[in-house]
Amino acid sequence: MEFLRAIFEFDYLSNAVIACILSGITCGIIGTYIVARRMVFLCGGITHASFGGIGVAFYFGLNPILGAMAFAVLSALGIEWSSSRSKIRQDSAIGVMWGLGMAIGALFLYLTPGYASGNSMASFLFGSIVAVTKSDIIALALLASALLVGGTLWHRQVMYVAFDREFARASGVRVGVVSYVMAVITAVAIVLSIRVMGIILLMSLFTMPVIGANMLCKSYTKIVPIAVATAIFGGLSGIAFSYYTNVPTGPAIIFVLAIMVLIIKLLSLWINRVKGVRKAHQ
Repeated sequence: MEFLRAIFEFDYLSNAVIACILSGITCGIIGTYIVARRMVFLCGGITHASFGGIGVAFYFGLNPILGAMAFAVLSALGIEWSSSRSKIRQDSAIGVMWGLGMAIGALFLYLTPGYASGNSMASFLFGSIVAVTKSDIIALALLASALLVGGTLWHRQVMYVAFDREFARASGVRVGVVSYVMAVITAVAIVLSIRVMGIILLMSLFTMPVIGANMLCKSYTKIVPIAVATAIFGGLSGIAFSYYTNVPTGPAIIFVLAIMVLIIKLLSLWINRVKGVRKAHQ
């Protein structure tokens, strides 16, 4: 009850809760596509490549989120293009973007006059959901709304591309357009979620809820809402855990999500065992 009262008393906590719900919607929808296409590594590559934009933005005195957005979008498009148009394997392209982005970010941070590696970068590396601003919430709300509308109208095309690109082409789906659009949306979702979870932990927020949902069902259309619900519940529980234990919010959320995935796995194993026993007695 104390945590619930605090949500309505403190603006920073209410902002954190709203951001958690919106990021849960975003990560659940985008994460399902990423996991279905077996592109989890892509999420990590874009996330770490965005660090280069943060470093450049700090050096020139610009908004670090805008810098991260530019690098993330360009990296996502570059990875998609290199894997589809050239002979470079996608995992190799991701590895290049991953390392290059981190190197550029570290270099420009080192060159920034008077820069001290401390609190200014901690929120980007590890997240600081309690520092989320109204503008961050508005951006997340717009993205979540767009994803809900787009997922309702074009979920079949996205699902075809995610599971079988050749079948999607045979069905008349413009695979290239869908792939590039989803790459850009993924990049935008990653950057807008950086304040919530941070560069280092963000990939887990996109994948853990989907992994848990995939243990319960195999249908793409069912995995999405379950992943969204898992992400939101895990995020809110993580914030509450952080509030009572005074530990960093980002690691607390990932810890709770990991426990949830473990519980789901144990439940699925128990259910399968019960079904097996019943079949054996029939």
